[in-house]
Parts: sequence; structure tokens; C-alpha cells
Amino acid sequence: MYKVLKQEGRAKRAEFETVHGTIQTPVFMNVGTVAAIKGAVSTEDLEGIKTQVQLSNTYHLHVRPGDKIVKQLGGLHKFMSWEKPILTDSGGFQVFSLSGLRKIKEEGVYFNSHIDGRKIFMGPEESMQIQSNLASTIAMAFDECPPSKAERKYVQDSVERTTRWLERCNREMNRLNGLEDTINKNQLLFGINQGAIFADIRIEHAKRISEMDLDGYAIGGLAVGESHEEMYYVLDEVVPHLPVNKPTYLMGVGTPANILEAVERGVDFFDCVYPSRNGRHGHVYTNHGKINLFNAKYELDNRPIEEGCGCPACRRYSRAYIRHLLKAKEMLGMRLCVLHNLYFYNTMMEEIRAALDEGRFTAYKKQKLEIWLRH
Repeated sequence: MYKVLKQEGRAKRAEFETVHGTIQTPVFMNVGTVAAIKGAVSTEDLEGIKTQVQLSNTYHLHVRPGDKIVKQLGGLHKFMSWEKPILTDSGGFQVFSLSGLRKIKEEGVYFNSHIDGRKIFMGPEESMQIQSNLASTIAMAFDECPPSKAERKYVQDSVERTTRWLERCNREMNRLNGLEDTINKNQLLFGINQGAIFADIRIEHAKRISEMDLDGYAIGGLAVGESHEEMYYVLDEVVPHLPVNKPTYLMGVGTPANILEAVERGVDFFDCVYPSRNGRHGHVYTNHGKINLFNAKYELDNRPIEEGCGCPACRRYSRAYIRHLLKAKEMLGMRLCVLHNLYFYNTMMEEIRAALDEGRFTAYKKQKLEIWLRH
């Protein structure tokens, strides 16, 4: 059950009630691909840094340890000891990124495992079955993510197939939710809008999938090589054609600036590997821009990463110490940077929600972007 609480222009402040708790949106989902956030971040850590939703990956968990094993162990929530919502993405994007190892057919995709090379087939039904075994809160439909610069004819054919696949996902999800031994019989299904950077294909697809009355809608196939301007243009064109009374999720995006721009255009779910990936390389986010702790100027810097930040790294450690850990290749250095970055993102979303609640989101966005652009 999704309820819009406030609107400012197209920007939405809402809450989304699920079987694993209510999600306050706009929300940033913390990416734990294989049921863990890279950088030695525990479930307990996630609870301490304001994480609302954890995102895991269908393809990776199917390959290892195996979704049937996760089901035998009581599902993903029990497996990783996380009680709040989990979204699983369908494996479609991973299949897209394995372009050298795959063959796309009407029934689904044949590809080789990136781990041991064994042949795997995944179609809409298989993706739903795997996600049902994982028992996530929100399952994503199985789609093809065409390259952003693909030719129009290819994109058109791909999107039509994605629509047929979505109908199959929806039927299969309804069937699985009715089975006796299904762990989460209230699993939700989000459809995915595709169409590369062709606005007319995207709009037509958005209208088609909106008619299916799913639990939520995602915009996929962005942040895969197109410019930020092209991404914002697609959002301007497409979001008005997705249901305003359902969550809108922009997949795999992005930088703090991307998030602010997308919230303004009506998006309320986000995920991205940036905070954890950058953190593992010593790049940390602050309200004054991103800094690289490997830089020599932090060698004697006794300040926290950011003054006034309440994250576990800033409450206790200096830039100089964290830099030393990174240089010495101590795992703790990576871990502290990842925790700081995720806390920064989760806190930014909290600030965005407060700004929307108080009708000052436009001013908040302007102020943030001015500071970030200055640095």
C-alpha cells in the first residue's frame, strides 16, 4: 500500500507499506549484491546507519549459494538476519552485462555462469521462482536492458519482448504467491520501463505497463552510458506516464546530484553501488563535495571525515588514521569509508524527506547543488 503524503511540483513524499515494514520515500536502497554490503558491513551496521531497504541480486544468489539453499534456510531475511524490506533485482541487468556469454531468445536467456562457466537458462518464470525462493519483499520483473546507444529497431523489438516477459512474470508471481510452501506470500512485483533514450518508445512502454496495475514501476536502462542530460530528459518525458499512486524506482542511479534531480522529477526509490564502491577506494562524500583520503594533504589531518557527522567513522576516527589504514591495506579503512558513505546517503534522503514535508525541497536542492558545484 503506497500513500503520497506531500507533493512539491512532481516531487513526491510518500510511504510504502510492506509485509516487512513501512518504507519512507524518497529512499536510497543500500546495495548488498550477495546478501552483504561489500566492505565488511554487518546487518547490525546497517541498522545503525539508518538503512531502510537492502537490495540483493537474483542472479548472483542463484549462482551462489543457490536460491533453493536460501529457501531451505528460511529465505533471505532469515539468512542474513535482516527484518526490514529487501528488494531483489531480477538478474536482467547482470545478463545484459554478461554480453559476451549470453544468447537472448523469446523464452528467456541462455548464458554461462561467470563463476564456473556452467550453462544457465533464465526466463521470466525462472526469475520469479528464484526471487520467490529468496522471499524478498519486492521482486523485480525480468527484462532485457538494451544498451543506451542501441539502434531504434533493436530497442523497439527488445521492449516489446520485455512487455511479453512482464506479463509472464505477473502470472507466475501470482501463482507462486498462492502456493502452500511459499515463504513470502505477499511478495510484491515491480515492472520495468525500458526504451534506451528513445522518448516515444519509453512513453508507449510506460503506458502499456501502467495498465497492468503492478505494485510499483521502475525506470531501467539509464546510467549505462548516456549523459546526465539524456537521463534527465528521459525522466521528464516518462515519469508523467507512470502511475503517481505507485512507487517509481530509478534503477542504478546515482550520484547525490542525480538523486536530487530525479526526486524533483517524481522518482522515489534509488539504488547505486557508488557509496560502497567509492568508499572501498578511499573516496568519501561530504556536504562540501567528495574527498579522496589517499591524498597526502590528509596525512596529518586530525578532523573527522565530516564535522558533525554521526556515522561510526566520524564519531571516533580522524582522516589521518583512516588514510593510514587505507594505505596499509587494512580492511577497517575500507569498512569505515563505506559506513560513512552509506550514512551520508541515508541522511541525505532523510533531509530530502524533511524538506518535502516542509515544502522547501526546491530551496534545499538549489542550496545543495550550489555547494557541491563549488567544490
